Amino acid sequence: MIHSFQFRIEHPDAGRRLDEFFAARFGGLSRMRIASLIEAGVCFVNGAVARAGYRVIVGDTVDVSLDDAAPTSMSPERIPLEVIYEDEHLVVVVKPAGILVHPTMSVKTGTLANALAYHLNKSRIEDGVWMLDSRSSIPDPQPVIRPGLVHRLDRATSGLIVIAKTPRALAVLSRHFRKRLVEKRYLSLVSGVVEQDAGSINAPIGRDPDQRPHWRVMDGGRHAETKFRVLERLARASLLELEPVTGRTNQLRIHCAGVGHPIIGDEMYGMSNSESDPQVETVARPSRILGLESGRLCLHASSLAFHHPVGGDWMQFVSSLPDEFKRIVDQNREE
Repeated sequence: MIHSFQFRIEHPDAGRRLDEFFAARFGGLSRMRIASLIEAGVCFVNGAVARAGYRVIVGDTVDVSLDDAAPTSMSPERIPLEVIYEDEHLVVVVKPAGILVHPTMSVKTGTLANALAYHLNKSRIEDGVWMLDSRSSIPDPQPVIRPGLVHRLDRATSGLIVIAKTPRALAVLSRHFRKRLVEKRYLSLVSGVVEQDAGSINAPIGRDPDQRPHWRVMDGGRHAETKFRVLERLARASLLELEPVTGRTNQLRIHCAGVGHPIIGDEMYGMSNSESDPQVETVARPSRILGLESGRLCLHASSLAFHHPVGGDWMQFVSSLPDEFKRIVDQNREE
């Protein structure tokens, strides 16, 4: 169904880009969809086709026509969230294992982004102004808060993740992550007994489109470094603290598997080996090594620290092992 909308620009919105104005008015539309609507020429300012970068002024009349949108990353879903900290600039949550951070081409619902879209805009949604319709008489509803994804975790990985609530916070936090001003620590249960108390794994990671998994240790890959520390040695496994010095795709999983100690429950990299070290033999799937089906990847983002994007204060957050992860560790202690 086609819906027609008309807005008259008032002072609070003066100076906004047109695409930003629409993003604040249509909570259910992703920025990509807004951009495509403007590019398609169905958005008008004062009767003329407008561009995304046009800055609206007081008195402008803005018209747009659109059909019912398919679910997007901004489709709110009432999914429980474990919120560790929240202020007007950011929110820190614990992502459960098994859910995506962001929708993909094939998965549009049930992600962390969907849950955040609801959490950050709960009052707006409950007031019935999440997605304005042509009958709305509300001239200036509260702007939509779009979750700014600063970093990500694998679907199978649980743990701490920070989300920006404003464009400024997103820009600052993203810059801090790029400059490695953020401290991240992970807890991981790996197969086998790691003899060295602490150390560093240096192995370049690249993408080979002709092999699966595509991301792997390979000559010509980008520099990748992971620091590790043994927290506890079990009969056939080791509990490690991992620190990714660099941030390559699947780095921790690839590095652990590459040195012969794949992460328990890693069905993707558990059978891989390191090309850079011919002495490392291919290992069996880690869940089978331990004689059990783990049911999850034993990797948890347990510590996250960064400077607040506005105040600059150093903030540190800690998350304990999830129950199912702890149960696997306890099982191996009893062997």
